[in-house]
Amino acid sequence: MSSLQPGGSSRGLHHADRPHAGGRGSVGKEVTVAEGVSREAASRWGGGVSPVGVSWNKLMMWLFIITDGLLFAGFLAAYGFARLASAAWPDRLEVFHLWFISAMTFVLISSSATMATAVGAARRKEGQLVSQMTFATLVGGTIFLAMQAYEWTTLIHEGARLHSNPWGVPQFANYFFIITGFHGTHVLTGIVILAVVAARALRGRLSAEGVELAGLYWHFVDLVWVFIFTLFYLI
Repeated sequence: MSSLQPGGSSRGLHHADRPHAGGRGSVGKEVTVAEGVSREAASRWGGGVSPVGVSWNKLMMWLFIITDGLLFAGFLAAYGFARLASAAWPDRLEVFHLWFISAMTFVLISSSATMATAVGAARRKEGQLVSQMTFATLVGGTIFLAMQAYEWTTLIHEGARLHSNPWGVPQFANYFFIITGFHGTHVLTGIVILAVVAARALRGRLSAEGVELAGLYWHFVDLVWVFIFTLFYLI
């Protein structure tokens, strides 16, 4: 009996110790995790790091795109309201050459593909390809603007003005020139940005984030045109 008691007490002691050791280990892990989370939060909010997980440059670009998108949405909503409130509206087939507008749209949408290729090349540090694809995007934007200038010139020669037009609804030309002109200004701005990006890539001063920011802006401009094309030329 006496020989069993020490062994039994020893086994009991070991069994009693194990939960406590495991408990201390789990508490230690929890404290370590909590300290890690605290340090991570402090590093993110202490300055120098964006709390949303992206660079400040990209965050500002997204904020610009959102606010500018709301501005375009306001313009298009006002156009839609004016069109619905009007008793009559010019027939798009009589005003526009849809095959020409479709070609414009194809050129601009295709430039999004070349811009996406440039962004991918920038991530792989392929400066020459970045320059080539950025230049191709720039050419696409320039062709689009030239085609839009031709469209404007044709409509102006037919008598379209901001406050009057030969199709009988004054607001039509007003909204058309303002919205397409505002979008064209964005395309022109994008062309300037692309020229800077292409020049920097040629000089070896390549910034993957800079190319990506230019791509975000260009894709936004293309997306806005899809809505303009749908509301003005298709519906």
